[in-house]
Amino acid sequence: MRYLLLIYGPNVDPSQATPEQLAASMNEWSDYTADLLRRGVMDAGEALEGSETATTVRLRDGEVLTTDGPFAETAEVLGGYYVLRVKDLDEAIAIAAACPASRTGSIELRPIQELGAEYQQAILERAGLGGT
Repeated sequence: MRYLLLIYGPNVDPSQATPEQLAASMNEWSDYTADLLRRGVMDAGEALEGSETATTVRLRDGEVLTTDGPFAETAEVLGGYYVLRVKDLDEAIAIAAACPASRTGSIELRPIQELGAEYQQAILERAGLGGT
């Protein structure tokens, strides 16, 4: 099964941390990511820029509307994600509990819909990118 692990936490200003605190945090995240790679459960993952860089896009009555920042006002912002390949939800929960952000924020696990090879092939063909 594949799960999307969404990392939510407080919007932190890195300029408020000491270089030692930043280094310790980066080391913790690097260790966590390296462990996922070693275990073969990570397909992808990225950190995101701060929520202040977000642009929200909506289409209403044929008009494209854009808003600076995230759509919802919340104390926690989406800071990054991992795509996991695990045997079941229990394994995904254990991985989420070990995530550094689980201590100060929250981790959302969302199953990824597996639409199958036929669907993927149809999309490639529709895009003019795939033969059989």
